[in-house]
Amino acid sequence: MIGQTIVVRTFEIERRLRLLASCIVCSVTLLGAPKAHAYDLPTVNLGMTTFLDGTPTMGGPGWYTSQWVINYTANKLTNSQGNRLGLPVERVSVMSEATQILYLSPTKVGPGSFGFDFVVPSLFGASANDGLGNQVLSANRGFADVSFGAFYQFDPIMGPNGPLFMGRIEAQALAPIGRYNAAVSVNPGSNFWSFNPYFAGTLFLSPKWTVTTRFHYLWNGENNDPSLSYGPSAINSQAGQALHANFSTEYAVADRFWIGINGYWLQQLTNTKVNGVGIDGTKERVWALGPGMMYSFDKDNYLFLNAFYEFGAVNRTQGQKYMMRFVRHWN
Repeated sequence: MIGQTIVVRTFEIERRLRLLASCIVCSVTLLGAPKAHAYDLPTVNLGMTTFLDGTPTMGGPGWYTSQWVINYTANKLTNSQGNRLGLPVERVSVMSEATQILYLSPTKVGPGSFGFDFVVPSLFGASANDGLGNQVLSANRGFADVSFGAFYQFDPIMGPNGPLFMGRIEAQALAPIGRYNAAVSVNPGSNFWSFNPYFAGTLFLSPKWTVTTRFHYLWNGENNDPSLSYGPSAINSQAGQALHANFSTEYAVADRFWIGINGYWLQQLTNTKVNGVGIDGTKERVWALGPGMMYSFDKDNYLFLNAFYEFGAVNRTQGQKYMMRFVRHWN
């Protein structure tokens, strides 16, 4: 299965990094730097699905499992102007993994088939260095929030030389069951529900050359135990709405081997709210580009390797992400 449904809250580690950054911001505030606020958006699918994402079930209907391992490091934590926070050292690193189970029904309903999936992620490594010589930062490890959803996979639009376009839509949610502590900088869980529907599509420019995109809308619920970085008067917080997308172009240099360029983009549309009031200067943004590859051992087994280098970050960490993903179709 290529490009399965994954909005992996922990596997996509920036959420924990952003919470970590919020505690760093608190320490800077105490040292006399300008007032700043937490990085609030949950972890979403930024680069987790790339090549041929509109065709998630190349092996046909049935059960699929996917396993991801990701390393993310950042040497820059940005403010609302995109500048560094100004800490002596700005370095964070997270290792995470996730397992997905997906099912595509063999029963046709109109021009496609229905399916469902869920992802169980976990955080197994995290470190940070702010250069302040104190213990401002701390981390939780363990299982994270679970993502789940129901999707509709459209049948391919065919041309004289093979498929021309394949697409999918999904209604997806993120359930706040992961480990969370408002006093901890790095949490596997977010402590609020999110709704993150998307459309994914792959356009075949030729049998060997494709362009792929996945476009998401993100809505977040209230966190009734907000980060302590908001102070003792904060009763609840609500991360703003956002749009985010993955994109790639890939070329088959051999029958089973694809290489290309992949990237992602995120833009927060509305400010984060604390006690129902919007906080100016809390919108997040980031871009990323990098190389990627996919190798097909056969029609049931796929390996993906992807690298992403972030730029243009605002109110976020900015770093590098390296991802390995293995997909297995069980028939």
